[in-house]
Amino acid sequence: MKLNKYSWVVFCAVLLFGCAKPLAKFALENDDNRAPSTVTFNNTSEKAETYIWDFGDGNTSTEESPEHKYFLSGKYIVKLTAKKGKKENTMEKELIVNPPQDCLVSVETTLGNLTIRLYDETPKHRDNFIKLAESGFYDGLLFHRVIDGFMIQGGDPNSKNAKPEQRLGTGGPGYTIPEEITEKYAHVKGALAAARQPDNVNPKFNSSGSQFYIVHGREINEDNLANNEMRKGIQYPEEIKEQYLKNGGFPPLDQAYTVYGIVEKGMEVIDKIATTKTNASDRPLEDVKIIKMRVIK
Repeated sequence: MKLNKYSWVVFCAVLLFGCAKPLAKFALENDDNRAPSTVTFNNTSEKAETYIWDFGDGNTSTEESPEHKYFLSGKYIVKLTAKKGKKENTMEKELIVNPPQDCLVSVETTLGNLTIRLYDETPKHRDNFIKLAESGFYDGLLFHRVIDGFMIQGGDPNSKNAKPEQRLGTGGPGYTIPEEITEKYAHVKGALAAARQPDNVNPKFNSSGSQFYIVHGREINEDNLANNEMRKGIQYPEEIKEQYLKNGGFPPLDQAYTVYGIVEKGMEVIDKIATTKTNASDRPLEDVKIIKMRVIK
């Protein structure tokens, strides 16, 4: 069939543009690049029909211009693959999410509210706690183990909707965290620390991936601290000594468990929880529940 001049123009246009390879392009938009950080991806690709996003943290999307929340600090390589038919083109960009600064976490419980400050010197525990809190992991879980004068413990996912006589304390997210024990922090009243398996099965002191405890403690005097220093071969900073003598705590656990935060508001709530009546397994007779836990912006 013979083509006229107009038909040739259309035919050539199809060849040049209809079958052209797509071009992947995007820009990053985020107001705060400190974890947890929500990033909007502005897709400016050309001649594409479908999209595949790889956010660099194991998550993907097929939306045109998605939003994605990064819970952990770090360096991420974001990839956008733009497709048209069998043809595709990929663009990569580096995204840096900085560690949180003076990170505060609000904990709403059935007996009152707490505000916890997470330490920058324990980044693995800090970032993991942020990730779990922001994802809603802790919402609805119990303080399943409570001992007056010692601590209140939570973070077992098996405690959500647990039956009254159900034994708790063995659940977790399926991973552990390497210890970040430092002499800078101790088990003073209000300290946030990571639960873990006993030494005989956990010689590296790896922490539970989700279970934590907050120190209630007891009165401490200078002799208690001196004896603990001699037994453990440590020397407490003056600031730690002052906190122990003023507020109490539980020194025997120092240098054996990772302390990664401190309660800044709500010490009276710790007292309420720690003094609630418990059964033989140290579980409160009336459930004490974490209603919601989130990072305070």
